[in-house]
Amino acid sequence: MTKDILLQLLEQSRMDCFRVLKDIHAENASFRLTEQTASAGFIYRHIGETTNVIGQFFGYETDVEGTTIGQTDTGKPYDPDTSRKLFEQGYATLKMLVNETSDQAWLEEIDTPWFGTLSRIQLFSITLFHNSHHCGQIASAILKGKKF
Repeated sequence: MTKDILLQLLEQSRMDCFRVLKDIHAENASFRLTEQTASAGFIYRHIGETTNVIGQFFGYETDVEGTTIGQTDTGKPYDPDTSRKLFEQGYATLKMLVNETSDQAWLEEIDTPWFGTLSRIQLFSITLFHNSHHCGQIASAILKGKKF
């Protein structure tokens, strides 16, 4: 039952984010709400990179580098198609995690370099909430932002 619930939560997160992310294209990827905020394209890349890097904390290897993690958007353009692939790759890893993790293992603690020691379910939740937060930022940037 736990696996089914987590798979539904994961799919809802993916679908909610994708409703926003599908609207990013080369023309609006540079949109920001203000000069100080990150662009839609930067945030999109950040979601993809972060989801993959967090997968490593669960024991899944990746060759994805965290080039946006803890960084400021400098205006460098990011290809939405590449970011989409990173996003889908990250969610595929999370799906694998759900399918391969026993009910008891979700409560086991793991050590992470970013968050310290926490349970697997806490880290899984942080990842989904992180992505939802950033998808909301992207939606605002696309709707109300502009190129600075």
